[in-house]
Formats: sequence, structure tokens, C-alpha cells
Amino acid sequence: MTMTARGGTTALAERLRHAEPVMGTVVSFDIPAAAAAALPPVLRWLHWVDATFSTYRDHSDVSRFGRGELSLAECAPELAEVLGECAVVRDITGGYFTTSPGGRLDPPGLVKGWSIERAGRMLAGAGVTSYCVNGGGDLQCAGEPAPGEPWRIGIASPLHPGRLATVVTGRDFAVATSGNAERGVHVVNPHTGQFAADLASVTITGPRLTTADAYATAAFAMGDVARGWAERVPGYEAFAVSPDGRTWQTSGFPAAL
Repeated sequence: MTMTARGGTTALAERLRHAEPVMGTVVSFDIPAAAAAALPPVLRWLHWVDATFSTYRDHSDVSRFGRGELSLAECAPELAEVLGECAVVRDITGGYFTTSPGGRLDPPGLVKGWSIERAGRMLAGAGVTSYCVNGGGDLQCAGEPAPGEPWRIGIASPLHPGRLATVVTGRDFAVATSGNAERGVHVVNPHTGQFAADLASVTITGPRLTTADAYATAAFAMGDVARGWAERVPGYEAFAVSPDGRTWQTSGFPAAL
């Protein structure tokens, strides 16, 4: 997925754009320049999420819980919230989404979308009605970047670098993409234990990034059966690119936005 991210903080055409390295990626913000004071608490919270949920940090709550050193009650309450969200997605996706790939606790497959969605809610709670929060290509958008102008999000082609596969436009929506283009082969089908290779990328749109992000991972793991599954999921739509360049989309894509 493509969207311009600028280093540091700049104001352009009465918009503030900020790029924050965190959680092993870059989280970019596009908000009204007048709302600059709302940003620092959100940035601090994202770094707290990184410290709490990173499986690469030995002393994070999620690492210590996974090793059995802490009970769930002894961890930050947000861990129980995230695990609850994971359980719901696991059931809806028929087990194609899992918190234990490779046999160890690893909920970050949902954490990024959850944290970006929460960042948007924090901005909204501070009175920001127009924002786009982009976490490594997965976005939660609200309002409009300019009066009468919807957000336009380009979905990068997984097969042709620098080209777009499609463009999503709308207001108050989330969009997430899963694929092998940027990170290489990394998504495992938990039912077979094999790397997913039937699709080149899957994009999911809907109201919540928490769910859209996890659904995108699950749909990519499903492969060819993802289209039928996605048609049955209320409120969310899908667009996919096959390794041979063919595409498919659910009947409501992107009309739901």
C-alpha cells in the first residue's frame, strides 16, 4: 500500500504530516496543523505499545507472559483486550488467524492494527475530526483531508514496484493489505504449516483497522478460498491479486466506503 510519509514533522497546506519510527515500522500521521497538540500523547502511547507487546523484547509483558513468568492478571490489561480480539478473529476466520504461529505466543499480527485504530480514537477524543494514521501501509482514516474531498489510498501492486493495483477512496474507514512483496514469504497457513503462496496480496477494507488487519493476514493464509469467505463477512470487503496478475474483489468493494 502506498501513501507519502515525510521524515520529521512538517506543516503543508494547513495539514501536519509526521512520521514516527516505532514497532519496527513507521507510523505516519496526516492531521490538521491546528491539531498539533493532540499528537505527542499518541506518540508516547505507541511507544508504550511497542515496549509492552514486542516479542523481540525479553522483558515486554507479552514475552514474559508467553514464557509463563507473568499471569495475565499481572500484565497490562491491554494484553487481555488484545487476546480477546484475537480469539474473536480466530473464530470468524476458521482458525486461519492464530496468535501462536510456530507454536509460541505472537499476537503482533493484530497489535499493529489495534494500536493504529486506538491512535485514531485518541485523536478523535482530542477533537480531531480529520485524520489518517498509516502504520506501515495499514491505515485508519476519518473525515476528509479537505472539505468535499475524500481520502484516496493507493494500493501498491505486489507484482510491479512503483505501480498501483487499485485506489480506495472514502471517509471514515480502514484499509489493510497482506502479502509477500515487502517482507518476502512469511505468512503461514496454520492448517497446513506451509507458507501461503496462492495469492500475491489481499486488501481488506472496513470500519476498524484492528479487524481489517487481522482479516487481511487470515485471508492471505486462506489463499483461493478467501474470496468466498470474505463475501460472507459483514461490513468488510476484499481485493486480491494473484501471482499471475489476475485480480478479484468482493461484490461490495469499494462501495462499502
